[in-house]
Amino acid sequence: MSKPYRLGVLHGDGIGPEIVPATVTVLDAALRAAGVEPAEWTELPLGAAAIETHGAHTPQETLDALGELDGWLLGPHDSVAYPQPFRSQLNPSGVIRKHFDLYANVRPAKAFPGGNAVVPGTDLVIVRENTEGFYADRNTFAGTGEYMPTPDVAVAMGIITRAATERIARTAFELAMQRDKRVTIVHKANVLRLTTGLFRDVCREIAAQYPDVTVDDFHIDAMTVHLVRRADRFDVIVTENMFGDILSDLAGEIAGSLGIAASVNSSDTHAMAQAAHGSAPDIAGQDAANPIAMIHSGAMLLEWLAGRHDDPRLRDAAARVEAGVTSTVTGGTSTRDLGGTASCSGFTQAVVTAIENA
Repeated sequence: MSKPYRLGVLHGDGIGPEIVPATVTVLDAALRAAGVEPAEWTELPLGAAAIETHGAHTPQETLDALGELDGWLLGPHDSVAYPQPFRSQLNPSGVIRKHFDLYANVRPAKAFPGGNAVVPGTDLVIVRENTEGFYADRNTFAGTGEYMPTPDVAVAMGIITRAATERIARTAFELAMQRDKRVTIVHKANVLRLTTGLFRDVCREIAAQYPDVTVDDFHIDAMTVHLVRRADRFDVIVTENMFGDILSDLAGEIAGSLGIAASVNSSDTHAMAQAAHGSAPDIAGQDAANPIAMIHSGAMLLEWLAGRHDDPRLRDAAARVEAGVTSTVTGGTSTRDLGGTASCSGFTQAVVTAIENA
C-alpha cells in the first residue's frame, strides 16, 4: 500500500483509555523505525462513554466506520457495570466479532526470560474458534441461544459446525507451519461425543492436508493439567470457543500474568487487536496498568496486516514492538503485576526508547 494504513481506536472502559493510547504510541514508534508512513488513527465511540453520548455501547456509526478501516484496536469493556438494558445486551466485543464474523481468536502465551512465569520457557498459541460452541451469545444468527422455559430451568445450546471447524483448523495449521509444526486439538469427545467429537474429527481431517505437522489431542480437563505441569511442551493449541477462553486465561497466568495475554480476532478481511484481560476498574485512572497485552495485541494486528497486504515492513514493525517490550522487561523495567515498579506511562516510554535506540 502506498497510502497510510487506516486504523481504528476504541478506548473502551476501565484501564482501556490508558493502555490503548499506550499501544498507539508504541506502534507509531515501531512504524517510524520500520520506515512505514504513520498510521491514520480514527477514534470511535464505544462502551460506557458511548452510552452517554450515543445511547448505545456500540453505535451503528462505529460499526460502519470500522468496516472502512484496515484494522482496529479494541480496549477492554466493563459491560457488567453498564446500566440496563445495556448490561443484558451482547457486549461490545461480542457485537463487533459477530458483525464482522471474526471467527479466529488467536491468543499467544509467551514467558519473558527472567520473568515470573509458572512454567519458564512457555511459548504457545491458542487458536480459539470464535463464532459458535458453548457461548450462547455467539452460536445463533439471532437471539442468544440461551433461554429459560420456567423460572427454575435454564437451557443453553452448544453448536459445532463442520464449516466453522474447518476454517479455524486451517488457521491453526497454517500458524503451526510458521512455528514448530505441532498442533494439539482440545475437546471433550468422551462426553460431548457429537459436538466436540465433530470438532476433533474435522480438525483431524484438516490435519491430513498438513503432513509435516505433528498432531495430538487431549480432553479439556486433562489439558489444564498438562498446561500447569508442562506448558513449555506445546506449540499451537486449537479448540472451541469456551474451552479456548478458559485455556488462554490459564496460559496467560502460566506465562507470567494476564497483563501480558495478547490476542487478535480476525476473519479473512478484518482484524481486531484485543487484550485477553478485562477492564480492571479497581486500578483504572491510577497509571498502574500493564500495557503489554494490548501492545502485543497491536503487534499481532501489524502481523496480520503484513500478511493481508504483503507488506514486510509491517512484519518488521511488529518485530520491533516485540523486541522493544522484551528488552524493556529483561532490562529490569516492568509494572507491578510482573514484580516491577514502573507505571503504565513510564513502561510505555521505556519501550518507545528501546525501539528508537535499537
